[in-house]
Amino acid sequence: MASVGRRLMTIGEAAAALRRREISSLELTEAALARIAERNPHLNAYITVTAGAAVDDARRADAELRAGVDRGPLHGIPLGVKDLYDTAGVRTTAGSSFFAERVPAADATAVARLRAAGMVLTGKHNTHEFAYGTTTINPHYGPARNPHEPSRIPGGSSGGSAVAVADGMCYGALGTDTGGSIRGPAALCGIVGLKPTFGRVPRTGIVPLSWSLDHAGPLARTVADTALLLQAVAGHDPADPSSSTVRVPNFSAALEAGVTGLRLGMVRGPHHDQATPAVKGGVAAAVRVLAAAGAEVSEVSAPLLDDAEALSFTVSGAEAAAYHLRRLQTAPEGFGPDVRDRLESAASLPATTYINAQRARRLLTMQIDAWFGHVDVVVLPAAARTAPLIGPNASAQMRAFPSPRRPFNLTGHPAISVPCGFDEGGLPTGLQVVGRYWDEATVLRVASTWERLSGE
Repeated sequence: MASVGRRLMTIGEAAAALRRREISSLELTEAALARIAERNPHLNAYITVTAGAAVDDARRADAELRAGVDRGPLHGIPLGVKDLYDTAGVRTTAGSSFFAERVPAADATAVARLRAAGMVLTGKHNTHEFAYGTTTINPHYGPARNPHEPSRIPGGSSGGSAVAVADGMCYGALGTDTGGSIRGPAALCGIVGLKPTFGRVPRTGIVPLSWSLDHAGPLARTVADTALLLQAVAGHDPADPSSSTVRVPNFSAALEAGVTGLRLGMVRGPHHDQATPAVKGGVAAAVRVLAAAGAEVSEVSAPLLDDAEALSFTVSGAEAAAYHLRRLQTAPEGFGPDVRDRLESAASLPATTYINAQRARRLLTMQIDAWFGHVDVVVLPAAARTAPLIGPNASAQMRAFPSPRRPFNLTGHPAISVPCGFDEGGLPTGLQVVGRYWDEATVLRVASTWERLSGE
């Protein structure tokens, strides 16, 4: 992977170097493929590597750029996508045995948009089976491993995407987030991950987990790169009924604007109070830095915030069981044990439990949305702990802490995880910034300010 000194190049830097003819897309791609060949056998970030097609894509990008055809900042940049996104002619397994040989005829809308932007697709990233878990310990394709400490999980379910980006196997990726599955791996692997507002990025061609909670979004090594990826994939898709027609702004325009005068709310509750000392200390330090940079800080809370965990599990479980019911009835042995157990439990939920959870979800949404009448963004941990060891207890160790991410899948607000230091063992922690509906620009602006001032 191309670098600046000893640091990996960002998408923005690589794009600028391509246009100065200092490097070619083929060179960027061959370096990424060499990194995959070296590191993927151990870290297991990819289920499928599309090396031959990537080289062809890179040569095409170079020819287009030489001819004056410039598709934008992603033109010629090696990227990857979670193996939940359909890719024409390339298998999409969803991390499952059922889809092991499934080859879609068409790209997911978000993938098609990246192709139109000129990306070079390096392959499909490992995921927790059917995205239904937080560890990316996959029984069919093996566990993805945290590049900071390979004996530990990368988080899930977009764990392979986070590993690939953090370890330099690609410059950016697309993941999915149903209960925190972009932001959690980003926090545990020390990169940036954004869950946009519900409906901002179309989900056409993405294998679902929970129709009313699933979000699609980007992972990258910097906030600026994350904004570039979001710019490419955001916008209405008539094929997706949940896709919004809200105007797509320039997400990069205000990244350097700072936080002077912005009102920042610190979320109090179990998601903060029960986090590990290193996580809480990192968030507190970030708030002090942002306050010194001009942000006005206050505290916010919501009575129903304590119920978000249970509400999320009920809604996602019931919807996942509905999607998988036929497979669960006819071939339960095809699922890994943890996913099968969760689906069987969810399939037995009474309809009244699901309906009551949806009613409570609406009240929680109203409470959280009310925050933004007097603050511009809120901050809290992106993950309550750092990465546990790979093993049979990893999921339980993650569930032992309230998830700070799940409330915002229930409400649909945009939320980002940005690196926020390390614990005493050198494992990354993440700061989560949450904003108003459709205001990803301010979320990115605050995250970018913290990134710049912290040197993360």
